[in-house]
Amino acid sequence: MKNIKTYNAIAEAGLKQFNDNYQINQTDNADGYLIRSVDLHEHQFPENLKVIARCGAGYNNIPLDKATEKGIAVFNTPGSNANAVKEAVIGLMLVSARNLIGAAEYSANNGGGDISLRTEKDKTKFSGSELLGKKLAVIGAGHVGSLVANAAEQLGMKVDAFDPYLEPDAAWQISNEINRATDLNQALKDADYVTIHLPKNNDTIGLINDKEIKKMKKEAVLINFARGGIVDDQAVIDALDKNRLKQYISDFGNDILLNREDVIVTPHIGGSTLEAEDNGAIKGAHSIMQFLELGDTTNSVNLPNLKLPFNAKNRITLIHKNIPNMVGQITKLLADLKINIENMGNGSKDKIAYTIIDINDFNEQKNHLEDNLNKIDGMIKARIISK
Repeated sequence: MKNIKTYNAIAEAGLKQFNDNYQINQTDNADGYLIRSVDLHEHQFPENLKVIARCGAGYNNIPLDKATEKGIAVFNTPGSNANAVKEAVIGLMLVSARNLIGAAEYSANNGGGDISLRTEKDKTKFSGSELLGKKLAVIGAGHVGSLVANAAEQLGMKVDAFDPYLEPDAAWQISNEINRATDLNQALKDADYVTIHLPKNNDTIGLINDKEIKKMKKEAVLINFARGGIVDDQAVIDALDKNRLKQYISDFGNDILLNREDVIVTPHIGGSTLEAEDNGAIKGAHSIMQFLELGDTTNSVNLPNLKLPFNAKNRITLIHKNIPNMVGQITKLLADLKINIENMGNGSKDKIAYTIIDINDFNEQKNHLEDNLNKIDGMIKARIISK
């Protein structure tokens, strides 16, 4: 019986994915964690913990180095809330273009018998613009950015997409009608709307700063539904105060952004829909089961992605340092014990490597094999999975 511990409110659709070989929240010394936003940086991981799955794309709340040192595989669920964020961004672009918030506030504060006459007189204040024909710069064209770009193109917008991290296969998710900008300057030039969809890392923190804002049109609307910190909020405020930017829309609160008519702040709800919560929980549960039962590391954020058909009776999974002769030491140990390798795979990610070895019968060696493998210098965690 495998044990799963959950943190935060995990959608029931995800919990239902676990079969009768799993029990939920019956012990703190769990095999796997299924989490959302809980901060694990000061958390003491139990001895039995092998895998953590985050229901969502971001994983800043998980100490990756600490988890990796203990041989814990960490997964996220990229794309599970992508459609939710896309719809929020497109919706807020329409809200901005038509000044719908201002119009709604006007209606809420004006009543009486002559409301129709006053509305007819004042409604020119809310004459907005259409998205048709406007240029949108999509900075980051992964799961969310590609959906936003395609939706905007279908609305008749001219779209430039730029992503320095875009992998070759991801590019196919973008319509051929969308221009692939070669650099950030090209994407920002003449854009009416700029939307950010990049991961937060050392390269992207403060990416949209005063220098980049100056390259935008004075009438541009800047949207950040990626991560707080990618846009320099103080630079945005300075630009708004100097009429070098029309409006800022962010899903990440900051005191300096509050109580301004030229700023719309939402409380980090871009990916918060019932459907997205279900999707994230389902994908997270599947990642946990695939790792515990098969050693599959697809969508791992701290281990190389590795997946092999499991056609033997037993499988050895090995998380180890990416240093010379690790595989040689492993295979020599098996050879010395007269254990034949049926299938094998190996991958690396920075300083960490991951190896899968399939074997059949190994009889009396079974009780000691895992211990012996874990004694190899450079080994982080060896585990045996039996069918």
